[in-house]
Amino acid sequence: MDARQLKIEAARVALSHVSDGMRLGIGTGTTAEEFVRLLAEKVATGLNIVGVPTSERTAALCLELGVPLSTLEETPELDLTIDGADEIGPELTLIKGGGGALLREKIVAAASARMIVIADRSKLVETLGRFPLPIEVNRFGLRATEIAIGKAASTLGLQGPLTLRMTAGVPFVTDGGHFILDASFGRIPDTRALSGALHAIPGVVEHGLFIGLASAAIVAGGDGIETVYAAR
Repeated sequence: MDARQLKIEAARVALSHVSDGMRLGIGTGTTAEEFVRLLAEKVATGLNIVGVPTSERTAALCLELGVPLSTLEETPELDLTIDGADEIGPELTLIKGGGGALLREKIVAAASARMIVIADRSKLVETLGRFPLPIEVNRFGLRATEIAIGKAASTLGLQGPLTLRMTAGVPFVTDGGHFILDASFGRIPDTRALSGALHAIPGVVEHGLFIGLASAAIVAGGDGIETVYAAR
């Protein structure tokens, strides 16, 4: 199977966890989009759910395909979130944010009783960090925040370039109106320490380390589907 077919198969298994009446967080990215398409088919045949999208991009696709939507203001507690990931590490720690929606993705995941991640096997890693870590930052004081991130990383033995994410020659702006710095630190041995250090920087809005949020990962490979559960 090609990469897209693997995503579809993972999304299909994830859909089996969705039941009638659920309040559902709906993720962002290419894998999540395959889930939305399959979900829309079920809605069209009578499945009754309400979705809370993690991005304007996901919201637009849901509306186009007829998936009923709510907001976290209207539906502040969710039963399940299904989303993709850029990397899946030990204990289902994740790097997310390659699509630029990490802040809303984390808010929605935290509001959910469960989070299921869908991905192809290439996303499984022994240590997070091969994929650059997205860090959402306030536009004000960007350079000062960048310097502070570099210093915080250095105290943890992490080094590497911080790159302002660009699109069409201008800085990428998140749905929340912020910029993203992509941190190429390489291997991150202590994700909790880095998470704490980044959260201590005033200009950091959020980062793409998802720790303790995912309850399961549905991973598709050439030899089939594997479901990995978080230790509780």
